Amino acid sequence: MKFATKAIHAGQVPDKSTNAVITPINLSTTFAQTEIGNHPTFSYGRSLNLNRFQLEENIAALEEGKYGLAFSSGVAAIYSIKAIIDYGDHIIVSDDIYGGTFRLFDKVFANSNIEFTWVDFSEINNFAKAIKENTKIVFIETPTNPTLKLIDIKAVSDLCKKNGLILVVDNTFMTPYFQKPLKLGADIVIHSSSKFLNGHSDVVGGLVVVNDEEMFKKIKFIQNSVGAVPSPFDCWLVLRSIKTLAIRMEKHNSNSFAVADFLSKHPKVIKIFYPGLKTHPQYSLAKKQMTGFGGVVSIELDNMHTMKKFFKRLKIFTLAESLGGVESLVNHSASMSHSAMSDEQRKKLGITNLVIRISVGIEDVEDLINDLDNALK
Repeated sequence: MKFATKAIHAGQVPDKSTNAVITPINLSTTFAQTEIGNHPTFSYGRSLNLNRFQLEENIAALEEGKYGLAFSSGVAAIYSIKAIIDYGDHIIVSDDIYGGTFRLFDKVFANSNIEFTWVDFSEINNFAKAIKENTKIVFIETPTNPTLKLIDIKAVSDLCKKNGLILVVDNTFMTPYFQKPLKLGADIVIHSSSKFLNGHSDVVGGLVVVNDEEMFKKIKFIQNSVGAVPSPFDCWLVLRSIKTLAIRMEKHNSNSFAVADFLSKHPKVIKIFYPGLKTHPQYSLAKKQMTGFGGVVSIELDNMHTMKKFFKRLKIFTLAESLGGVESLVNHSASMSHSAMSDEQRKKLGITNLVIRISVGIEDVEDLINDLDNALK
């Protein structure tokens, strides 16, 4: 089956008891057992639920992996890699990363005597030089948030395999519709399903996909033991939304390209970040490892006066956290998504106070461009 067909059907069959095409929401926390010691597939809601089971099967199929796991948030999904690291291990992380991931690694994992090195992966030699004897995991996000730098997944994977390292890729921005990290050699793929996968700004969730059975069992043990699992209703909502993922991502992509093209020519925009533009320094890599360019465009404006006026004058775009919904949002990265980083760290990554991340929705693109134009005038 091709992608759009899998998105609608993978992991889902008509309900056996009613023949309902859409699986009902199963809210039961416990399930009847026929005899002592004979544990059925479903026994307790924290361990597994039918709606979660279907979502996990579906995302595994879309990422072309073997095993999927659903969590209560994207950072909970990232936390699950605790299952495969030990006291004293070293993790190499791409430096330009989501602020919540940075906070988790810098404040929570570091307290467990886990060592971190933050690396600019735009040069593969930077990564090679950072490898130590105790390096265990390489964690990258591509495109990065919010400056949309790209990382060559295949090149990083090849070096990981030579050194026996586990490669984890956050695929939230591209979704499996535009990028498949497992096919490029990654070991673990992570998503914030709150973003494009759900796409309606009404669910917080996370997903993990792996191919290795032992790795799957270890992460599932963490999932069950910690209990950071999504509700049946949240799973049902994400699965419902994934059915339209293909057409939504196409619209996000075409709208973003038009918005990026408009903003790239505007005199008040001094810098634009979008891998779909030929001016992006990694445009050729984008064409090689992605089949589309996604729904996020970032810009840097000329001064604070312009930026404050810009936010106040927008009518369609909403100033808000998060991204990937059908509605268009704008985010001031320095004070919102990346506030966990110090001023010095943000400056080093190019996340100045004038950088704005734009999540381009699926509205009529002419309305979006007019709204941006009016706000910038």
